[in-house]
Amino acid sequence: MPLTDWGLIRASGDDARSFLHGQLTQDIQGLQPGRARLAGYCSAKGRLLASFVVWADAGGDLLLACSADVLPATLKRLSMFVLRAKCKLTDATAELPLHGLVGSAVPAGDDWQVVDHRVVILPAVNGVRRALVAGASPAAAALDPELWRWLEARSGIARVVAANSEQFVPQMVNWELVGGVNFQKGCYPGQEVVARSQYRGTTKRRAYVVQADGALAAGQDVFAASDADQPAGRVVLAAAPAGMAPAALVELKIAATDERLHAGSPDGPLLRLGDQPYALPAAE
Repeated sequence: MPLTDWGLIRASGDDARSFLHGQLTQDIQGLQPGRARLAGYCSAKGRLLASFVVWADAGGDLLLACSADVLPATLKRLSMFVLRAKCKLTDATAELPLHGLVGSAVPAGDDWQVVDHRVVILPAVNGVRRALVAGASPAAAALDPELWRWLEARSGIARVVAANSEQFVPQMVNWELVGGVNFQKGCYPGQEVVARSQYRGTTKRRAYVVQADGALAAGQDVFAASDADQPAGRVVLAAAPAGMAPAALVELKIAATDERLHAGSPDGPLLRLGDQPYALPAAE
C-alpha cells in the first residue's frame, strides 16, 4: 500500500552519521548494517518535533522515514545546523516513495532487520507482520492504507505528525520503551530535559492503545470524567478501517487511566483502554 502520509529524508556525505548523531535521540554512529532504529528529533525544550525510522541504503546514505507533514519543516531545521559538516540533506520521497507490507507479503526476518537495504521489518501487531518499504512495492498496491494506520496505532509506537509536533517529551509517548532513545550517546537538542524526565522520575503521562466508539483524529484532546474543563491527554495516532472498530494511540495522564474518557470533547466518542503491546513501568 502506498503510504502517502509518510516521507523520506536522505542524509549523504562523510559526516552524515556524526551530524545526525549529535541531533537525534538515537546512537546513529553505532547503527549496524542491515538494522534500523527509531530516533527522535527534539526542540531545546525536549519536545519531539519529528520521529524517524532510520537505516542505511546500499551506498551508505542514511534514510530517515517520517511523517510527510512534518518533513519540510524538519528538513529545513536540520539543514540550518549542518554548517561546515560534510552532510547533505534532501527530500527523497519522490525518488523512494514509502509503501507498507502486511501479512505474508513481509519477508522473513526479525524486528528492525533491513532486507535488501530497503525493506524494514517492523514489530508485528497481534501476530500481523508488518514492513516499511522504500521504493516501488507491487505486492502492497491493493491493500487499504487505513488498515496500515490502524495497525500503526495499535503497535504503540508513536509517529509524530504535524498536529502533535512539539507536544510530547519522548517518555510521554513511551519512546524510550520502544527503543527510540539512547541515554548513553551524549548530547543532542533537548537532551537534558529528556534525561531529567528519565532519572528524576517525573513522567506522569504515558501513551496507551485505545478502542473508540467513533472515528478520532491526531491532535484531538482527550477528557476525563472528573474534569471536563481541562484535557487529560491527546490523540497521537488514530484510524478507523471500514468494518473495524476505530483504534488510537492516546497520550494520557497516568492518573486518568481509571476514569471514563472521551475524545474531542467531554461528550465525544468514548474511549476504552485496549491491549498494550509492551509493558509500561509502574507509575512514578
